[in-house]
Amino acid sequence: MSYIDGVVLAVPTANKTKFISQANDNDAVFIEHGATRVLECWGDDVPTGKETDFRRAVQARDDETVVFSWVEWPDKKTRDAGMAKVMKDPRMNMETHPMPFDGKRMIFGGFSPVIELSADAHQHHLLAGASSRTRESSTGKHRPAKH
Repeated sequence: MSYIDGVVLAVPTANKTKFISQANDNDAVFIEHGATRVLECWGDDVPTGKETDFRRAVQARDDETVVFSWVEWPDKKTRDAGMAKVMKDPRMNMETHPMPFDGKRMIFGGFSPVIELSADAHQHHLLAGASSRTRESSTGKHRPAKH
């Protein structure tokens, strides 16, 4: 099963173009070192919560937009090896390639998926009549749930 690195950060809204340009460059480094997919998502519907929310998590100011990004790897072993290479890659040097946001307020972590479902796979299972969900029949035996 895949492995995911997730990141949330606050980017000055005026730096959107700079952020996208740098993300394009940086994301290529992740792909070169084994990642299968990178998504950079510019917040356009990030509500303020009553107790907590994305904006508070990264202390976003009024002139900043929350960005939610993730890097998908084939597995954790590939991620660990790839991330070590990414961190040593000169294109990721923050002194020569400064971030267009405050990296001190960035939050990140690595995640092992507990469920991985795609629309194509789900549709295939439905068409094939297969399902991982079961329900108990009147005989007490499990059978595939009806859709």
